[in-house]
Amino acid sequence: MQPLLVCDGLIAGYDRPVVGPVSFDLYAGEVVGLLGSNGAGKSTLLKALTGQARIFDGCLTRAPGLRMAHHRQQPVRPRECPLTGDDLVRLTGAGRRTPPDDVARLLDCRMDQLSGGQFQIVQIWACLGSPADLILLDEPTNNLDPEATAGLIRLIREGLGGRTLLVVSHEADFIQTVCSRVVPVSP
Repeated sequence: MQPLLVCDGLIAGYDRPVVGPVSFDLYAGEVVGLLGSNGAGKSTLLKALTGQARIFDGCLTRAPGLRMAHHRQQPVRPRECPLTGDDLVRLTGAGRRTPPDDVARLLDCRMDQLSGGQFQIVQIWACLGSPADLILLDEPTNNLDPEATAGLIRLIREGLGGRTLLVVSHEADFIQTVCSRVVPVSP
């Protein structure tokens, strides 16, 4: 089986390198965690995978036609815009999948009127429900209390449908619970 994505000695950053070298392969159906302290460069690494950060050295190989969905660490919240959760889900292509009840009840709400945690869950469902082959979740437990984090774990387990997930967190317990493999990241 060919990997969906290969990072070989990848060093990435912006004006200067901030993370790496990092090496790992991602295969279809895997749930892999990037674990490291705050400031280790985990988010920068995800941005390098999507072309939003500079690769200084190493090699990044993506499978032909690979579709990615990227949940950013601090997703942009539309202010004073009547965009509903359902609007966002349809825009990302996630409307073709039936969301779990705890997500569905949020979809009729305006995005600018959701709490931080509710907004985070709708954003994550937009990625999980999308037709992407590889889903990138950057610090998905931000703004979530323990009950919402437990719901997120269920959402990830039920919403992947055999697709590949790369999740970034500095929370080791969350990564160990959700992921089958962990890649350490340091600056």
